[in-house]
Amino acid sequence: MSESLSPSAQRVQAALAERGFAFTVRELPASTRTAAEAAAAIGCEVAHIAKSLVFRGAQSNGPVLVVASGTNRVDEARVAELLGEPIAKADAAFVREATGFAIGGIPPVGHAHPLPTLVDRDLLQFPEIWAAAGTPHAVFRLTPADLVELCGGRVARIC
Repeated sequence: MSESLSPSAQRVQAALAERGFAFTVRELPASTRTAAEAAAAIGCEVAHIAKSLVFRGAQSNGPVLVVASGTNRVDEARVAELLGEPIAKADAAFVREATGFAIGGIPPVGHAHPLPTLVDRDLLQFPEIWAAAGTPHAVFRLTPADLVELCGGRVARIC
């Protein structure tokens, strides 16, 4: 683990290593807070960004992680159908409590609590993708298959 990484990025790097993955977290000078910013900072297509969005189960009040292709807008009705309950937007405090990370840098791994996870099937078409790594400036590269294994996600059509 690199000591030059910020504490949140170090947590993600440690979580990756604990899961047996040798991905390298990189912190960039440019913002990676949005999919468009991340793609510009990395030099890839926006669709290759695996954006992590946290929703709240409207009945259970439990967190749900949706990892979507950067160009896709999540169909909340479809996600609700997949989960078996309506979903609601999660505010920043809810997201931080559930994941341990702030909005704009939520990684697909290393959360404060295990999260049920849906992975956008559109990500599977790419040879490599990029995910957030704990801060609005940190990312790591992986394959879609690695993403599914890493987060234990269920692949679904979510847009």
